[in-house]
Amino acid sequence: MSAELRAEQQSLASEIIREIRSAVPEFARPLSGQFGAGIQQGVETALAEFVDRVAGLPAPGLRQVRVYRSLGRGELAEGRSLDALQAAFRLGARIAWRRYARVARRRGLGPEQLVTLAEAVFAHIDEVAAASVQGYMDARTDRAGALGRARHRLLDLLLSGAEPAELAAAAQSADWPLPALLAGVSLDPRSPAPLPTARQPLARVAAFGARPAGGGRLPEHVLVNLDGPQPHLLLPDPATTLADPRVAAALHGRGAVIGPPVPPALAAQSLRWARLVRASLPQAPDQPVDCRERFSDLLLLTDPALVRLIAERRLAPLAPLTPKQRERLAATLLAWLQTGRGTAPQVAARLGIHPQTARQRLHRVHRLFGPSLASPDARFELEVALRATPIR
Repeated sequence: MSAELRAEQQSLASEIIREIRSAVPEFARPLSGQFGAGIQQGVETALAEFVDRVAGLPAPGLRQVRVYRSLGRGELAEGRSLDALQAAFRLGARIAWRRYARVARRRGLGPEQLVTLAEAVFAHIDEVAAASVQGYMDARTDRAGALGRARHRLLDLLLSGAEPAELAAAAQSADWPLPALLAGVSLDPRSPAPLPTARQPLARVAAFGARPAGGGRLPEHVLVNLDGPQPHLLLPDPATTLADPRVAAALHGRGAVIGPPVPPALAAQSLRWARLVRASLPQAPDQPVDCRERFSDLLLLTDPALVRLIAERRLAPLAPLTPKQRERLAATLLAWLQTGRGTAPQVAARLGIHPQTARQRLHRVHRLFGPSLASPDARFELEVALRATPIR
């Protein structure tokens, strides 16, 4: 019977291709170029292999498997899902079975033999489809790996202050449109909460994509680097990205500090500021901290050596006191400065103490610091010193 089936092969291949082009919209175009050659070769190879099986020849070799896998790869290259290809497989199997059934009836095959032949036809198409799916998945993995590597390079360039032309070229290769603004986010490396990511072929740097514990998928345009002692990420268009609940869910419990939005050329600065603020926190916060709410603190953190010099100079009157006395009077002085040189009741309300206690402490503060409290420059430096320096 294999000879009769082989005689049908050429016309059957033409019929299958014609019907697929007619019934499957995605294939309704001229079969030219690599696309057409792939479809033609796939159909002819599948038909020839089936006839070989009927003839009792050995199982297909690597060449045939490669043909089927290339069909799956081609679908990804065309920007399609596997739905169209699967529909084409089902249609091709039905057409082939009708033709083979006619040949079988001419040969006088009985019902049981027809059933066996039908099972063989559809089992064969299942194997062809499985190989095509594998090709599609392999191609997607390859593409994700290439994309991950491109985004890894882009992340490095953004944080190294590369030239605009180089950044633009790298962004195009990474399929990552350069935004007008972006923000660096510093993460606590000690946080036990897993950070959901996808596509991490190199240094676990890629777009977010896996499902976090709270559900949902993170946007693919968020760039992530979880390796090394200082894990971090970059958020394009921070206002929009941070409004996405998927991002909020992913950053929860990560001790995240979000740097201020900046142009791409200042990405490294945004991340540096975020790291400065995170390092100053007594413990990792559950909810993300926004640097824009801590600009004054950030200003003090940018030059700690200078702040120490200011503190040594301006807080010298507190040095002879006991640690407890220094702490109380420093808090009183800071409250007085922050209330705009407020009254004793205002200072008391800020500190949560009795107004008479506040009045007594304010008298002592004025005795210790004297005329310097009348100078705007001195008051500014005192507030800088008190805000930046823990008093013990």
